[in-house]
Amino acid sequence: MHKKILPVSLLAIAIIAAVIAGCTTTPASPSSDTQNVTGNANGIESGKTIAVGIEVKYPPYSYIDKDGKPQGFDIESAKWIAEDQGLNIEFRTVEWDGIIPALLAKKIDMVYSGMTITPERAEKVAFSDIYWVTDQGIAVKKNSPLTLDDVMSGKAKIGTQRGSTAEGWIRENLIGKGILDSGKLVLYDNFPFAITDLESGRIDAAMYDTPFVKKNLKGRDLEFLGIVENTEENYAVAVRNEDIELLDMLNTGLKNLKASPKWAELVKKYELE
Repeated sequence: MHKKILPVSLLAIAIIAAVIAGCTTTPASPSSDTQNVTGNANGIESGKTIAVGIEVKYPPYSYIDKDGKPQGFDIESAKWIAEDQGLNIEFRTVEWDGIIPALLAKKIDMVYSGMTITPERAEKVAFSDIYWVTDQGIAVKKNSPLTLDDVMSGKAKIGTQRGSTAEGWIRENLIGKGILDSGKLVLYDNFPFAITDLESGRIDAAMYDTPFVKKNLKGRDLEFLGIVENTEENYAVAVRNEDIELLDMLNTGLKNLKASPKWAELVKKYELE
């Protein structure tokens, strides 16, 4: 994700908010930020714009700021890689449970939005090298009598985002093992909805990737209960299997970025450690 820097010009484009609609695939919508960099020598068609699919309610990785522009750790990383590799990129907002279908349908060209590698996803798409690793975290109301052991032993109604690896982990490790009744898992179109229900008392705990959980607790009557160890959320960028040249460029860019001062700057800025 660094080295040779090419001229960059940013074009403002209209943002169309993605409609939250259960499990249906939502058409990719252009965001308000396009990164244009002059051509590259890596086999990608000169002048072609690479559409980057993002979920916009996933701080600190990807979100829309008050001016309607994409921001976050993944957004800045993608821009840096584009500059490094001579790519033109455009961010497009997509509902999470429709983001891989959008990639396969060529509505977007990559997913760069805190996507965890799973065997199921790896059957459909190709992943870049891992760029971040985290674990699942649990949030509860302040002064809740629940402990992490209580939640893990099935004593809490748990909320999380539909289609997430948190849902998969709960189904496999709690419901699948008879620890948690399936009726005590509540699914939402996005994790902030789960946080809202947690604060109102409709659920007892909320589970998702740790940095995202912590980010959503600020200013609320909620607290971070703890980390579910060894869930190993390995983040990577997803592309179509046939896009080998693009994947090679991403891996080169990621390697460059992680070797540059910019990487430590982004990690500190978005409080990932």
